[in-house]
Amino acid sequence: MTRIRSILLTVFATFFVVCSFSSPALSADPTEELRPTLDGIMAIITNQTFAGDEQKALRRSKIMDIAHRGFDFSMMSKLVLGRTWKTIDAQQRKLFEELFTKLLENAYIGKLEDYTGQVTKYTGERVKGKKAEVSTLMENNGLTLPVNYIMIDNGAGWKVYDIKIEGVRLLRNYRAQFKSIVKKEKFEGLVQVLEEKNAEFSNESTM
Repeated sequence: MTRIRSILLTVFATFFVVCSFSSPALSADPTEELRPTLDGIMAIITNQTFAGDEQKALRRSKIMDIAHRGFDFSMMSKLVLGRTWKTIDAQQRKLFEELFTKLLENAYIGKLEDYTGQVTKYTGERVKGKKAEVSTLMENNGLTLPVNYIMIDNGAGWKVYDIKIEGVRLLRNYRAQFKSIVKKEKFEGLVQVLEEKNAEFSNESTM
């Protein structure tokens, strides 16, 4: 549990702040599909209509609606499990994707709700075929953090399937942790860890 928590605390705080997306625009490049959504996500955070614990469910639902349009959670789930993905059936894959997505939601949005404002500067873009990397600098409370978005054009627009923060790939960190858990406790053990972690976040939110 501590291994997952350490990643959550150091990486998750920036994910949803700068990585939520609206519906892709036709023929837009990766940066231009990324840019407009930042204002939208911050509008949800700062809108008093969605403020307070009593509006938490609605607020999170709106953020996740954007995230599901801009993130390829299926690809993320497949990549983070690596070889294990090939050994599990369709039902297990669906369960894992739900748990992994919920973990991201619980961790990131919980941190996001404490933020009051950030500035994101776009510093570059590299496109190679159907893959791209958009480089940004996120400034918050006097700190500057390089955050790059790894994206793919899946035919319906550019979607994020990984994030690089200070040169470290998010999925690579997760993959190492999950691989270790699966090796010791099999896939069923990983499912239990994710369920417990999500339950822990849920309990914290009600305290």
